[in-house]
Amino acid sequence: MPLVQEPTLTVSPGAAGEPSVAAAGTWQVHALAQGGAMRGIAKLLAPFKSNGKVQWDLTAIDSMDHIGAQVFWNAWGKARPAALRLAPAQEEFFNRLESTGKLELAQPRRQRLTSVMVLGFAMLAFFQHLRDVLTLIGQVVQDLWRFARRPLRGPWREISANIYHAGFQALGITALVGFLIGVVLSYLSAQQLRNFGGDMYLVNLLGMSIIRELGPLLAAILVAGRSGSSITAQLGVMRVTEELDAMLVMGISHGFRLIMPKVLALAVSMPLLVIWTDAMALIGGMVSAKIELNLSTRYFIQKLPDAVPLANYMIGLGKGAVFGMLIALVSCHFGLRIKPNTESLGRGTTTSVVTAITVVILADAVFAIVFNGVGFR
Repeated sequence: MPLVQEPTLTVSPGAAGEPSVAAAGTWQVHALAQGGAMRGIAKLLAPFKSNGKVQWDLTAIDSMDHIGAQVFWNAWGKARPAALRLAPAQEEFFNRLESTGKLELAQPRRQRLTSVMVLGFAMLAFFQHLRDVLTLIGQVVQDLWRFARRPLRGPWREISANIYHAGFQALGITALVGFLIGVVLSYLSAQQLRNFGGDMYLVNLLGMSIIRELGPLLAAILVAGRSGSSITAQLGVMRVTEELDAMLVMGISHGFRLIMPKVLALAVSMPLLVIWTDAMALIGGMVSAKIELNLSTRYFIQKLPDAVPLANYMIGLGKGAVFGMLIALVSCHFGLRIKPNTESLGRGTTTSVVTAITVVILADAVFAIVFNGVGFR
């Protein structure tokens, strides 16, 4: 094994009064990495950086590699000095460094979009999404008419599977959230009603708020986050793996086999989930009312039908069906727009969930305005 000598630099006055730097030792990466060799060399080379009048003598160097040559090249300002003595074996290193030149990175283009242009592009993207959603709705209507004409040839297995995944498997999370929301709402309402002596009106407050508003909205938000993301991810993965293209080659309609079953499944399962969520939330409110206000369970159950007219119950079920179809349409829309790469898949799934929840809240506001005078005595 060859002996590794420490890299050294010797500075002496030159013939013309300019300093002369002579290098010796081993200028390879393993020698430069030992101890504080590199820090010491950097301190010695700092005063001579980019000074073209310094005389350099590298002939006494035992061995050199590209790392050692790069150290001198950086000290010379990436240009060969005028007074330089090299050994024949060292010429190749510096010739390669000279041929590479300076690395110039492309300057990023400045964004020239004004606020008006940004708003214009946003409006164009919005109208493009609106056009695609209307096209999707038209396709679903055509598929429903085809299904109604020939029900025996319909995608019954797909519908059943989506009802199972979006409805039955969501019973646990909707029951837990509904029960806890009922408990929280009952405790907060009881504290305020006690101050005014209106304990008996807790049933009216819980019944109207849960059956008419909170039950459908909670179920829709949970389904949008759970089943909506699953629908978008499923269609996105099929896009990435080119299964959608294979279906078109085989003559299988995306709308009839993928989109329509999901819309029908959520339209059927969402009202059932609303009933389930309402029941769990009312049970939670009933339990906390018993603890907080000592209202009996029998009184709560007997008072509830008189406190909440039947129209509110029907409005809640109608909301559930509409919310389910909106969640399915939004999720399928963004699932079909995913490009065949994983980054688009993640971004599309996130956008789908956020948009579905926003659309559900907007639809709930429309229901509140339209049915403003319905269900109240």
